[in-house]
Amino acid sequence: MSSALPPNPHDASNPNHIQPLLTSAGRRADGDRNLDQRGTRREPPMMSYFPNCLDASDRVEKVLSTDPSSSELGSNSDASSETAVQDSRSNTSSQSVQSPKSDYEIFKEKAQAEAAAKEVTGKDAPEIPDSINELPWAVRRVVSLHDDTSLPTITFRYFLLVFIFISPGAFLTQINEYRTTSAPYSIFFVQIAASYVGDWMARYIPALEVRIPFTKWRFNTNPGPFSVKEHVLVVIAANAGAYYNLAFTPISLAEVYFGQKINSAVALFFMLAIVWTGYSYAAIAHHFLIYDPQQPWYHALCQTALFETQTKQREYPSPVSRKQTIVFFSVILGVTLWQFLPEFIFPFLSSLAFLCWVAPRSGVANFIGSGLGGMGFLNFTLDWSNINVDGMGNLFVTPWYTQVLAFAAFVVNCWILLPIAKWGKLAVWKHHLMSNDLFIQNGTRYPVELLVTPQMTLNETAYAQYGIPYVGAQQLWGMFFDYASYTSVMVWMALFGYPHIKATLAKFMERRRSRGKKSVYEQYTDPLNVIMRSYDEVPLWWYIALFLVSFIIIITLLACGFLYIPIWTYFIALLTGAVVVTPLGWLYSISNFQLPIGTTNELLYGLMVNAFPGHKSPVGASIYGSIAGDAWYRAQFLLQDQKIGHYMHIPPKAVFFSQMLGTMVGVPINYGAIRWVLDNKMQYLDGTMTDPNHQWTAQTLNSYLTSGVQYVLVVNIPSSLPFPSYAYNFIQGPRELFRQQIYRPLPYGFLIGAVSPLALYLLSKRFPKANFHLWNSTIFFCGLSNFYGNISTGYLSSIIGGFVVMYWAYRKKYELWARYNYILGAAFDSGYNFNQLLIFLFFGSVKTILMTKWWGNNPNSVERCFALPDDN
Repeated sequence: MSSALPPNPHDASNPNHIQPLLTSAGRRADGDRNLDQRGTRREPPMMSYFPNCLDASDRVEKVLSTDPSSSELGSNSDASSETAVQDSRSNTSSQSVQSPKSDYEIFKEKAQAEAAAKEVTGKDAPEIPDSINELPWAVRRVVSLHDDTSLPTITFRYFLLVFIFISPGAFLTQINEYRTTSAPYSIFFVQIAASYVGDWMARYIPALEVRIPFTKWRFNTNPGPFSVKEHVLVVIAANAGAYYNLAFTPISLAEVYFGQKINSAVALFFMLAIVWTGYSYAAIAHHFLIYDPQQPWYHALCQTALFETQTKQREYPSPVSRKQTIVFFSVILGVTLWQFLPEFIFPFLSSLAFLCWVAPRSGVANFIGSGLGGMGFLNFTLDWSNINVDGMGNLFVTPWYTQVLAFAAFVVNCWILLPIAKWGKLAVWKHHLMSNDLFIQNGTRYPVELLVTPQMTLNETAYAQYGIPYVGAQQLWGMFFDYASYTSVMVWMALFGYPHIKATLAKFMERRRSRGKKSVYEQYTDPLNVIMRSYDEVPLWWYIALFLVSFIIIITLLACGFLYIPIWTYFIALLTGAVVVTPLGWLYSISNFQLPIGTTNELLYGLMVNAFPGHKSPVGASIYGSIAGDAWYRAQFLLQDQKIGHYMHIPPKAVFFSQMLGTMVGVPINYGAIRWVLDNKMQYLDGTMTDPNHQWTAQTLNSYLTSGVQYVLVVNIPSSLPFPSYAYNFIQGPRELFRQQIYRPLPYGFLIGAVSPLALYLLSKRFPKANFHLWNSTIFFCGLSNFYGNISTGYLSSIIGGFVVMYWAYRKKYELWARYNYILGAAFDSGYNFNQLLIFLFFGSVKTILMTKWWGNNPNSVERCFALPDDN
């Protein structure tokens, strides 16, 4: 589509004029290359998480082997490959944690880079001003430093696109929460498709002036070419709305296990309220995590790279951009067609268990090799949903060091601890090592539903009959490391993030002393913050108003008795959410790793609720967890979208509006998806039938049920009940739970989590070049807490793919990586999700159609592990 050329950003007559970044000579006038523009000597460079652990020597070597002309084709920003190599000199105003380096080393690296550039280009490399140096190399490589404030944002086309793309995403991501594995509804698919649909609308929708009745407002149905800012805002709205809602856990628990259906209006209002609580909590961490250029937000940077590529293709098409488009759609088509094999026709491909092929009737070989109920040793998969596993994430996006930590945790969990538990003495209770259900001591499933009376109190007779609930060894150490990850992230932030926190608080106090005369954009001097000075920040009272609306809704529901928790615990949930939002957001921004905190929230709820009579429903623990958890999860999404807006120069108020609109569209669809699953898949969820693909297992619900029963339900048994005295200690709630031999080690997880970051911090000080700041104990502990009982395939395939893409290709084939990596990541996720939509429409929307049983879809074991022990 043809469009008018944007104004020249370097034209002084242009209101968006940007001062030229270099002198005519390409150097600073003073001639001292170690002095900034103010004449002060540069400090040592920052410890950076950009770009995936490359050091300066790698970047110098890269320039020596890079053709500058090809580098320019792969770049979306104004920075050339010559400027990009000087990433090591980030300005100290960003106040990130520093990695000590001498002035001599800095000078030497710079001289090497300039010599390399001169050798390739035949001229001296230009000097980079300090303002550009404040941006990390990866950001300079991706983000444009031009802005046109006249581009349209909220338009008629925008609203149409929001409804088109949120509806399927909200449905698919919600039903995926009941499955064992799945790839997310790809926001990259929305990003690609919205560009083409938006261009089509700009061409064919009539340009009509429409007046809104009874107001003076009017709008044009087609205000001109589809702008990049409209495009970004559509995707941000989809980020907010095309996502699952955490309230599905209490809604589903009550109905699946206890036969109590929560009123639809109550469920909808509760789902909206917890989301808005999280969005309002973003105000707490906003100033810590958005403006500092040293906070990467890898997923936001990935989306920005795609936005910039699309903009360049739309406005200045080139052979490279056309080839990128062909690759993207070819991969989407290929993945869409391929996924019909492992997901429907040929499930054998979802778990390639070589040891089971060698010894299909050996129980030991099956346990070691199975990826669907075993250790997953030497097990591969050709199913993208299994490769896209928890912790590892999309191998095209997640940093290499995060993938290594997640894989190391998997190896320790499944390949080391599990065999020791099964054949050694690690497990006190050896039944059902890899299950997250509750069991009777003899190994049979615990009838949890019989423990609850219609009044949601403990059935003492049933408890006396069945005794103490037991859990498998893997579930136990999952709880242990879950506790460890919770304290680890707090201590890690306090140690490694202290300089950042201190600097941000100093800036905040400076703004308060200025009484509104100085904005946060004026406190940072990097080009991105300078550009954003053209726009107003979101007022604090917007966040406060949003919080008050959510607060009134939940307080009303609690006062009317529609939920399962006492009102006073709601205030504790709000407090805990406020405490964790900044450290967890910081972890996500530097590692692309999101820490789940559900078990710890439920433990805290159990400690509180057992101190007083009443409110002993296991569903209450998940209600509490939904409130406290979404206070962090939704805040993270809002912050990530705001970082995208920051990278793409979008007005912050327009970003905030888009997030609210996405929520209003997506949440009702979320509830419709919940109802569809509960009405059509109940036989799999409640265990009446077994899904042959081990997908509709409700393992997430099982985990919440286990925690709820352990921490909440089994309490206050009268001493007259006829069972051993040690049981009386167990049933006094979480405080007594940990006195039992099987649960006794669990509280030490909090201690291990607190001590580990301190040890790594001391090592990083003693050995600054060893990159101990990348040895993130929180990510490792969280990987150990993941439950692998149903699906342990995928990790080996994922780490191999991650090595090729994020390690080898990044270092050896960088220009190829820069052009296609994020596009391939978007295409794989998009193809998978399109396939899931087609399978739903063709085989499940009207009538459920099952694949015929054959060799590749064996009814006993799709991976052909016929002797896999049932008591795993």
